[in-house]
Amino acid sequence: VVFFFSSRRRHTRSSLVSWARRCVQETGINAEYMGYYYFQGVQMGRMHSWGKGISRRCLPYKRIPPSWLQLSVQDLSEQICKLARKGMTPSQIGVLLRDSHGIPQVKYITGSKILRILKKNGLAPKIPEDLFHLIKKAVSIRKHLERNKKDIDSKFRLILVESRIHRIARYYRLSEQLPANWKYQSATASALISQPLNQSIHQYNACLLYTSPSPRDLSTSRMPSSA
Repeated sequence: VVFFFSSRRRHTRSSLVSWARRCVQETGINAEYMGYYYFQGVQMGRMHSWGKGISRRCLPYKRIPPSWLQLSVQDLSEQICKLARKGMTPSQIGVLLRDSHGIPQVKYITGSKILRILKKNGLAPKIPEDLFHLIKKAVSIRKHLERNKKDIDSKFRLILVESRIHRIARYYRLSEQLPANWKYQSATASALISQPLNQSIHQYNACLLYTSPSPRDLSTSRMPSSA
């Protein structure tokens, strides 16, 4: 296995890709996997900043199910599929299982992650969740720019977000998680996020919380007086 890591300071992306292709031709590795190895060193969240960050998860060393868990593998898989049929995304399913059922890691119990279980049962989302949220962010920035056309900083942030969208979409096309002809277009981005995945996110994340209006709030409360 050959891994290609990029150094943004010393090499441009085009020169690195051409060098990787030459290595692929010399070593005889299948060219369709070249992009997969090339993107292994990419950190999508911080690709446009100098900070490297130290905030990351620290999983326990033991990879066995916890002693308090009495749920079988079959029951857990059926529960994951049941939640997915309700419209919940893989990350929402993981949070619900952790907070409500005390399941820290599904992989320690079933041997597979939530997304792989959903793919096995044909319930995986059509668009990967991280790509979906990037598209959703780009659409919201564009709506903001329609109302605030002089917001130069938002224009710059939109360029960075759409650059991440194109980059991660290229990875998903190379790893065959998206169709080979799939392409992000800003004109049709609103239609992409109007799919059931977006509806399910609003369905399970929305929370109606009524508090007394603040004295600084000039708008009147919309809560009926009978509540």
